[in-house]
Parts: sequence; structure tokens; C-alpha cells
Amino acid sequence: MNGPLLVIFPHPDDEAFSSAGTIIQHRQRGLPVTYVCLTLGEMGRNMGSPIFTTREELPKIRKHELEEACRMMGIEDLRMWGLRDKTVEFEDEAELAGRFRALIDEVKPETVISFYPGYAVHPDHEATARAVVRALQEMGETRPEFLGVAFDRRTEDELGQPHVIVDVTEESEQKKDALFAHRSQTEGLLRAIDNAENAHVMELLQRERFYHYPFS
Repeated sequence: MNGPLLVIFPHPDDEAFSSAGTIIQHRQRGLPVTYVCLTLGEMGRNMGSPIFTTREELPKIRKHELEEACRMMGIEDLRMWGLRDKTVEFEDEAELAGRFRALIDEVKPETVISFYPGYAVHPDHEATARAVVRALQEMGETRPEFLGVAFDRRTEDELGQPHVIVDVTEESEQKKDALFAHRSQTEGLLRAIDNAENAHVMELLQRERFYHYPFS
């Protein structure tokens, strides 16, 4: 990945869990990153741990958290599209793919990171993944590299080992900072990191896993 990077996710904190270390590495090399976040995650179940906000205030909190996380990762081009949380699955897929295609034509990324369709669990994740893949499919051989994030329990059984594993051990502290910026959603996780050695959590912090999609 030696050119512009385009990151597309539906919710604030999707990027921090999945690819913060990769993003940080990219910015450390002086390469541009554009991050499109489709919603503000306003329907998220967490209000902090312990609770410190309300359902009405949560969108403002999550917007601020997203901006802070992007500052931690060095992202200067953050775009918030303002779709409503938990409704991305009801967007017209062709229209959403068209918006993504226009974005790709503008940014001209070498690499696109988003969710991998069929293995992204949440309906908004899946809808985003399908539309991103549709936009890229229609580009044919001119498409940028696609790195798909897959975390369904079936992933390795059905897709095999990740095609790309990025070692982000050196960026793990900065990744923790980006995760903690999304405090309303991640404070419980961060306490678990601080209080116990957890192999799964350490793997999350130190290695980021991606799959290539088999475009026809």
C-alpha cells in the first residue's frame, strides 16, 4: 500500500477495531487517508461504562469521539455522510454503490478498506460491504486493491487464512488511543486490556487481518 487509502465503514469505531494500525502506518509514511463514516452510530446500545450520556446526546458524543479518533490516527480527510444508524441496509444498493464509485473516482485510492460481504455480521456492515464490492466490481480491471474485514465465526473455515496480515505491534499503543477515543463504546474493553492478559485482545491490537474479494 503505497498510494492513497480510502476507508469506508458504517459506524464510528469500526475503523479503530479493524484497521487503526494500518491507517496509522499509512499516515506515518506521509500517504493520504480518506475515511468515510456513513452514520454516527446513534442507535448504539452503549451509553458509556459507567453510563455518562443519554440516547438524545449520544450522536453528539459519538461525532466528537470519531473526530478525536481520527486525530489520533492522523486522518485529516474525514467525511461523515449522515445516514441513519441501523438503516443502511434499507438504502438502495445501486445508488449507494454509485456514491462510492464517485468517491473512488475523486480520491483515486490505491487501496480500499471496508467490510467483506457475507462475513461482517451486522446488517449495516453487510449493506456497506455489498455496495462497496458492487462499485469496485463495476470498475473492472481498473479497480483499486480491496482489503475486506471479515469477523464472522465462519470466516476462516470458509475463506481460509487472511490474505493480508498487517503487523501493527509498534502502533498498538496508538491503536489503543484510537479505540479509547470511542469511549462510549470501548471503555469496558480498554479496562479488560489494562487488567488482564487476553490473547484475543492482544491479537486485535497487534495484527490486522484482511481478505481479498474474488471479483469476476
